[in-house]
Amino acid sequence: MKKLSKMLMALTFVGALLAGCGSNNAAPAPQQPAQQPAQQPATPAPEQNNSGSTTTTSGEPITAVGSTALQPLVEQTAKDFMAKNQGVQIQVQGGGSGTGLSQVASGAATIGNSDIFAEEKKGIPANELVDHRVAVVGMAAAVSPKVKVDNLTKQQLIDIFTGKITNWKDVGGDDMKITLVNRPKSSGTRATFSKFALDGKEEAEGITEDSSGTVRKIIAETPGAIGYLALSYFNDSVKALKLDGVEANAENIASNKYPVWAYEHMYTKGEPTGNAKAFLEFILSEEVQKKTITELGFLPITDMKVERDAEGKVTQK
Repeated sequence: MKKLSKMLMALTFVGALLAGCGSNNAAPAPQQPAQQPAQQPATPAPEQNNSGSTTTTSGEPITAVGSTALQPLVEQTAKDFMAKNQGVQIQVQGGGSGTGLSQVASGAATIGNSDIFAEEKKGIPANELVDHRVAVVGMAAAVSPKVKVDNLTKQQLIDIFTGKITNWKDVGGDDMKITLVNRPKSSGTRATFSKFALDGKEEAEGITEDSSGTVRKIIAETPGAIGYLALSYFNDSVKALKLDGVEANAENIASNKYPVWAYEHMYTKGEPTGNAKAFLEFILSEEVQKKTITELGFLPITDMKVERDAEGKVTQK
């Protein structure tokens, strides 16, 4: 028994020696790799439009409100701009120039579309608004093609719209009652026509409609009706009357030989930024000015040979 104990002790001593030698010669334990910082997700590349230019998009839509005379141009250019800049939203509404000016002044709209200068509208803080003139539009007295009159003097036009002349026979037409189709007082088309075609005379009572499209429809469908429209709204259903023998066309408007025209203003409250700025720059681009504007019946600003201020004073360029 004693002999067995001695053998066990010897074996234990030898094992301890071997363990000590093993710990001195063993390879060091592999080190844990240093912890790397969490990888951040890659920033998405800026969106590019169809022409390759970078576009900054925003969740807030652009709202352009006001003039129905300008509305066809703004609607078409908004459609073209959104096609080139996916993610941008532009909402276009009518309501008249007065509505456009008051909406942009209050901050309810991004852009206020107007046929008149902001200075011409009472209650509008014009000094807070920035004027972007994007086009020129002519306006003319409009009648049904069935009315056998093609020209009116300014005095005849004034007498018709003030109610002094009530039958077409008095101006060389058929024996037919004249029906007036007016615009509301908030209308920039009315303000322009009244100022430059009627010498500011107050219009007599008649059918009153805000929408240019509705006015055109009423004139076309009502025997003896007369109203006024921006040239961008004329089609085969209505005809434009000459004024003092002068036709409302691009050449006569550019020289002011035909005086019933207006700048098309797109007002912003302060300088525009972001997508609103890019949209306005697009409307003033050669692509729009030389193609879209003329196709829709407007004149490019650059075609004008005269300038007109808010008081109506005309100077040669």
